Amino acid sequence: MTQLPLSLWEAEPILSHLSAVADELQQPSYLVGGCVRDYFLTGSLVPSIDVVTVGNPTLFAERLAQRLGTTIAAEYRRFYVAVVKWDRYEIEIVASRRESYTPDSRNPTVEPAPLEEDFIRRDFTINALYIGLHQQEKGVLLDKFGGIRDLLAKVIRTPTDPARTFSDDPLRMLRAVRFAVRLGFDIEPKTYQGIIDEAYRLQIVSPERIVEEFHKILMSPDPVRGLKLLYDTGLLKQFLPEVAALAGTEMQQGYAHKDNFAHTLKVLEQLLEQRPDASLWLRWAALLHDIGKPVTKRFDEKLGWTFHLHEEVGAKMVKSIFQRLHLPLDERLKYVQKLVRLHGRPIGLADEGVTDSAIRRLAAEAGEALEDLILLCRSDVTTRNPRRRDRFLQNFDRVMQRVREVQEKDNLARFQPPIRGDEIMKTFGLQPGALVGAIKETIRQAILDGIIPNEYEAARAYMHQIAPYILSGKPVPEELRQNPQDKKRQG
Repeated sequence: MTQLPLSLWEAEPILSHLSAVADELQQPSYLVGGCVRDYFLTGSLVPSIDVVTVGNPTLFAERLAQRLGTTIAAEYRRFYVAVVKWDRYEIEIVASRRESYTPDSRNPTVEPAPLEEDFIRRDFTINALYIGLHQQEKGVLLDKFGGIRDLLAKVIRTPTDPARTFSDDPLRMLRAVRFAVRLGFDIEPKTYQGIIDEAYRLQIVSPERIVEEFHKILMSPDPVRGLKLLYDTGLLKQFLPEVAALAGTEMQQGYAHKDNFAHTLKVLEQLLEQRPDASLWLRWAALLHDIGKPVTKRFDEKLGWTFHLHEEVGAKMVKSIFQRLHLPLDERLKYVQKLVRLHGRPIGLADEGVTDSAIRRLAAEAGEALEDLILLCRSDVTTRNPRRRDRFLQNFDRVMQRVREVQEKDNLARFQPPIRGDEIMKTFGLQPGALVGAIKETIRQAILDGIIPNEYEAARAYMHQIAPYILSGKPVPEELRQNPQDKKRQG
């Protein structure tokens, strides 16, 4: 029998309160799950504490809240769960229970049960560790399935038959991957095969629960390994088939294209090497940047494999993915779409002959995401040829230098059209409407294209040149829409 030092109760006063309530109610109660697992891994008690009690969890929570001078924060009577928050702690009290499932539903039928049945419903052996709180078993470790053994061996294993564990709650398969990459553990072979066999069951899990686990994997210390595990077990294609479809290569007439899934993982890896604290949505952009390739893949006898317009197609696919997974359809979606759509653009702008207007358009379209875009582009260089790699990276450095030069030249970062709509209306006797907007936008585009400088007098003179054409419904002549640099080049 393993006995924890009772000095832990002195170091963590919350334990003394929990033990006092358990003894007062005469309800055998235990610390369980992640807080016990992490205690054995780190030697300290985490703020998120799970307690299982052989008795009424609401009554336990009420007594605990009284002792702590607080109230119950949440209660889920259907699942026999109550939550108390105090100081830095969030304590979830749950009854010892059994859960039964129907094959087509994730929603269990829950009812109180002896502690032996609570053991069996746990997801993994490392989470099926119980530490007694009540006087008779205070500090005693209950380890029915060898959880300590698996912690020492760094193994993820289900406490019972994997098919039963994963069929009951298919989300546990994603949790297995999450724990593996978070803790640096391996998934035990029988458990791993169980995930492969039951992967299809993930389809009954709500998108919100899937995304919550997937985000923890994507933000883990090793998301690349997590994505490999998700692909190899068949989980990835259950909720991100567009990414799974990137895997594999095809040969025609001696031409083979690269494995775009392996390439995507390398891009994510290189991105995190450059920016370890990359945001969740930048990681999403790296993951999705090439999803348009399987759709646009064509074989050309002269060129080999082509993926024309895969950036634009991929950007449109991003929205359908966000909708399907109930991800936010706000600025975060637009950000990911922007990086996917533009990730092929900068490589073509390193040429010294590229016009300032092309640089302006890239900076304007990318906006505040420009640095992230260039970081993604740099990460997208996965060639093993060191000379080619250096050349590509230098090109991106050159693009950023050109952007800085152009921004310094015409103050693009703070650009606002110098001609206001009210001035246009007063000058030409117009009412608010499309004609005013067309004149203002034409001036704006002329400044972005370098046709005129970003100065009031130049913009006003240009307004008088173009307005007669717009007001009469005629197109603005080519000579008024052409950059002086381009005219010289053509001449």
